[in-house]
Amino acid sequence: QVELVESGGGLVQAGGSLRLTCAASGRKSSNYVVGWFRQAPGKEREFVAVITWRDHSTYYADSVKGRFAISRDDAANTVSLQMNTLKSEDTAVYYCAADLFRSGFTPAKGMVQEGYAYWGQGTRVTVSS
Repeated sequence: QVELVESGGGLVQAGGSLRLTCAASGRKSSNYVVGWFRQAPGKEREFVAVITWRDHSTYYADSVKGRFAISRDDAANTVSLQMNTLKSEDTAVYYCAADLFRSGFTPAKGMVQEGYAYWGQGTRVTVSS
């Protein structure tokens, strides 16, 4: 069992930056693959970024590549999402999710929300233009 709590959301002007943090608690939470997803008003939840637990490999959605960076601190049981050069279209509720991917992780699997068993409650990011 893993519990996830997101923080760091807020209101920021276009071009600005925010850093989201996902704090994990539970047994061996550092063994989990952690992903960030977001859901904009009136839209489906979509993949943003994912980081593996073994070698800290990272993968991003094309829409955020080069602007967002995911990282993890296993000693602190946190995963962060640094968001730079924010755009109005980044406005959404951001969720972190975790799973062991016992059947094996692939980047394609990590981009699908159905692959994650554990979810946080989300943190809202609003980018004003």
